Amino acid sequence: MSGAGPSEAHGGGPLPGPTGWEEPVPVPLGLSHDVLKSLLGAWALAACSAAETAAVEDHLGDCGACADEARRLREAVGLLHQPEPLDLDPGLRTRVLESCLDRRPPRIPVPGWAAPYDAETARLDALLQDFGDSEWHAPVRLRWFEADTPASRRTTVAGVIAHLMSVDGLVAMALGLGDPLAEVASAREPGPTGRTEAFWRASHFPPTRSVRTPWREQSHHLVRTASFTGGSAGGFGVSYGDFELPLHDALLDRAFECWVHAEDIADAVDYPYDPPAPRHLNKMIDLAARMLPVALAGRRRAGLSAPGQTPHLVPAGAPGRSLRLEIEGDAGGQWMIPLDSPAAQGSADHEVAHVALDDVEFCRLAAGHISPEEAAAGQDGDREVIRDVLYAAAGLSRM
Repeated sequence: MSGAGPSEAHGGGPLPGPTGWEEPVPVPLGLSHDVLKSLLGAWALAACSAAETAAVEDHLGDCGACADEARRLREAVGLLHQPEPLDLDPGLRTRVLESCLDRRPPRIPVPGWAAPYDAETARLDALLQDFGDSEWHAPVRLRWFEADTPASRRTTVAGVIAHLMSVDGLVAMALGLGDPLAEVASAREPGPTGRTEAFWRASHFPPTRSVRTPWREQSHHLVRTASFTGGSAGGFGVSYGDFELPLHDALLDRAFECWVHAEDIADAVDYPYDPPAPRHLNKMIDLAARMLPVALAGRRRAGLSAPGQTPHLVPAGAPGRSLRLEIEGDAGGQWMIPLDSPAAQGSADHEVAHVALDDVEFCRLAAGHISPEEAAAGQDGDREVIRDVLYAAAGLSRM
């Protein structure tokens, strides 16, 4: 074959590299010590050209004074970065758990009726984890309704956790676990209020941060034990003294109170706190709605009902006069509340009143944190019936 060879075709020089060939490492520039020293600030900020960077770094290997200065400048640059926020996205835990469970389901899943309690105790524990002594002793006012009258009790953040642990102990005993108040003789009083007051009285000093660990361990034991039952224990009865709830409703009640008191604590330390996840909040609203007929019957026995509210005789299971409770929001829905007897059936055909409330506002009414007059967003129908139902909802609250 004739013709010029490959190197001759390019003037006898070296052949060009293939496509994508990396540029050679820049050769350090021959710069003076003073010039290189003046470049140290730009080098620390990574603002030098490749050749200048190579020259500075070559110089730092030989000049101890410049090396020390470069180290100090790099440390100073690190201080310029904004610190990451300490507050985690409140939905992060849920997303991580869901992602993990999508990949590997748990060997012993938490029953659906125990999930709200599991979530709310975890959220409250996350709020408490960074509290110092001043936050643990911050004053908290617990609020509820008693015989249509607002009631309150002052305590501290630590006192609230002691209260939650005392009442959760009722569920623990129903599951065969130890009572956290076993050594408090007067805590044998059956009701939540009596147990809490007995625990507070028996403490030689006001509760401190030390109450967090036994409360959290107890909540873990409750969820784990409920999970080991495979969900079959949901119907076991939990005695609250003057009434009883099946276990699945008792854990919903405990989840509700945990959220309510977590908000009390967050308000005391001026910290934001979100409501529960809508699917959990809906279950709590449903529990309150199911408890309203019994609360209405209790008001009649106590003489608190409006004078004209004489119940109609309705056979058990038969439809009777009803109020439509419409809850708005992501956790909302509609419930027909039987008015004449807890054994009656709610019926749209026998509707005599309609009340519309926001989901969180209804829960705060049921917690005794707002009055019935403040709660009603929309009303239609028999005003006396509406008043009775709203006060019955507030009457569900307790310390």
